[in-house]
Amino acid sequence: MPHADSAMIPPGMDKAAFWSHVHEQLSHLLDGQRNWVTNLANASSLVFNALQAFPEFGTGERMVNWCGFYLNSDLFPAPKLTAKPERQEDQPARLLLGPFCGKPACQLINVAPGRARGVCADAYCQRKTVLVQDVDAYPGHIACDGETKSEVVCPLLLTVSGEERAIGVFDLDCLALSGFDEQDKAGLERIAKLVVDACDW
Repeated sequence: MPHADSAMIPPGMDKAAFWSHVHEQLSHLLDGQRNWVTNLANASSLVFNALQAFPEFGTGERMVNWCGFYLNSDLFPAPKLTAKPERQEDQPARLLLGPFCGKPACQLINVAPGRARGVCADAYCQRKTVLVQDVDAYPGHIACDGETKSEVVCPLLLTVSGEERAIGVFDLDCLALSGFDEQDKAGLERIAKLVVDACDW
């Protein structure tokens, strides 16, 4: 099967079946690849395009207009051929923009204690999914796209030496108010876990 076909959605699916199908398709797509840049690029593309093909969201007024990842800046490789890398101890705790589908987005999100704000920072710092039905009513919301009305952000959680730590977030925006529900939250949390487990960090 061509890789692009993994985003195709069979007709007649309810939401639970949709998320199970996306999870299964993504697991096949990630199989045999451990690079996180490659896997997150394919994950964001598959989920974004699958949501556009699913009638519950589609490409109209309920469209998911952004789907992608922010990662802890420590995970990004230092330059090897050009600029001199910054010393890690000089950098504040922050998330950097990773692979995504949608319009251009904020390049970094501050997650330093006392300075963190916004949905992505809260999901990362609290290590739990944040489901926002109206982004304009969310304290500290960072508006990358003024058309976005609702959002869901899942933390990427990795267990290292028996300790669970957040390494980034999986972020989706929707043009409609209350665009996401608990079924979406559960489906996206399974996908976030799949992506974390499929990569070498």
